[in-house]
Amino acid sequence: MTRLSTALRGLVTTLAALLSVTAASATARAEPGPRAPEDFVALRSVDPTILQDMRYFTPHNFVGERVDGYRQPLCILTRPAAEALHKAQTKLLRRGYSLKVYDCYRPQRAVDHFVRWAEDLDDQRMKAEFYPRVDKTRLFEDGYIAEKSGHSRGSTTDLTIVRLPARPTRPYVPGQPLLPCYAAQKERFPDNSVDMGTGYDCFDTLAHTLDPRVQGEQRANRLLLKSTLEGLGFVNLAEEWWHYTYKPEPYPDTYFDFPVSRKSLNPSH
Repeated sequence: MTRLSTALRGLVTTLAALLSVTAASATARAEPGPRAPEDFVALRSVDPTILQDMRYFTPHNFVGERVDGYRQPLCILTRPAAEALHKAQTKLLRRGYSLKVYDCYRPQRAVDHFVRWAEDLDDQRMKAEFYPRVDKTRLFEDGYIAEKSGHSRGSTTDLTIVRLPARPTRPYVPGQPLLPCYAAQKERFPDNSVDMGTGYDCFDTLAHTLDPRVQGEQRANRLLLKSTLEGLGFVNLAEEWWHYTYKPEPYPDTYFDFPVSRKSLNPSH
C-alpha cells in the first residue's frame, strides 16, 4: 500500500469517528429530560396571589449558591397540594395575610447537591447564618440533611405568612456579613414575613414548631400557619415550623428528579 493510500485511509477513519461522535451528541441533545406526571402543576396556575421566594434558585441558602435542578424560580406541586394551598390562601387573605412559599417540589439532584455540600467540611461560607450553633460534622446525625426528601414526592412545601400589603425586601448579596438565623427579627436577614422566631432553614432547635422558648407573637404566628394548613390536610414536620406535607400524598413512595422548570410540566399547566 502506498503512503498516499495509507494517509487517505487514516483520514477516512478519522472523519468517520468524528461523524459518529457528532451524531451521538445530536442524539443526546434530542433526548428529552425527565418530565413531571400530568398532575403536577405550577402553583401560580392555581393561585397567582401566593407570594414566591424560591430560595434554592438563589445563593441565599445554606449551600450559598443556586442548587442543582432549579432552572427557574418556580413553585411546582401536585395538584391536590396546590389546591389545598389555594384554600389556605383564601382564608388568610380575609384576615389581611398572604402565604409565601420558599420551596416546593425539589428534584433528587438537588438533594444530592445538599449531600455533597454536607460532606464537604471545608465549605462553611453560610454557617454564620444558617447553622451557627451546629457543627457541620453533625448535619446528618442531627437530621438536618438526608439522602431523601419528602419534597421530591411533590406534595411538600416550605412556607410562611406575610402581612399585607407585602413590603419589598432587599436582595441578598453574596459575601455580605451574615447574622444568626435565630437573632431578633430586626437583626437577622430581612424578610417581609411575620416574625416566626427564626429565619427560614434555620438549623437550630429554636426552629422546632412548638419549641417552648418561642412565645408571644412569634408562637401565635406559628400557630396561625399551623392551624390554617392542618385544617386543610397538611401535616407539619415538628422540627421545622415552615415544613408542611399534604396528605394523602399522590406519590408517597416516589422521588422524582425532573428539573424545576416550566418545560418539565404539561404545557396546559
